[in-house]
Amino acid sequence: MLALHRPFIDEEGIGMAQPEEVTLGRVLLVEYEQMKAEQKGRIGLRDNLLYAMLAATAAVIAATIPSSSHTALLLLLPPISVLLGWTYLVNDEKISAIGRYVRNSLAPRLAEVLGRDVELFGWESAHRQDQRRRSRKGLQLAVDLLAFGIGPGAALIVFWVNGHLTGPLLVISAAETVALVVLGSQITLYADLSSD
Repeated sequence: MLALHRPFIDEEGIGMAQPEEVTLGRVLLVEYEQMKAEQKGRIGLRDNLLYAMLAATAAVIAATIPSSSHTALLLLLPPISVLLGWTYLVNDEKISAIGRYVRNSLAPRLAEVLGRDVELFGWESAHRQDQRRRSRKGLQLAVDLLAFGIGPGAALIVFWVNGHLTGPLLVISAAETVALVVLGSQITLYADLSSD
């Protein structure tokens, strides 16, 4: 066994080190706490990315509305969407991966160390058993596609209909269309619609 030294204060107020055993169970619990802290941070970042996309959409539309000569500004929306959407997707996938790791690896290892056939960290599985989970995840997929794909795609259509179509801007808008389709397909592929 390894020994950790944890500082403490004795009766005279003098700091001393007290050895503490490091067990596999303690290590696994610390790992769980670290995984949950990372998951919590990623959830906050992911949710803020959706708000950032809404703010960016509002800003681009507000800049475009005053004059029909500003329609080229709509071409700013797809790259912003791809940047924020990809970051959103990566964080969302890592959030799910942490949950899978806790359910499938960490909890069984800790149960084995404890020598009990008991389900640990039950919330990691229980919230996935909700009868409306599939419909809720489907609606979340629709919101994600609307925010990161359909809205910027609509901006491209408005540009094509009302914009000053020059060769370079058409090439840029075509590349942006491909990027949005790739992002939308990845968001759809990673939508965790299953309950297991």
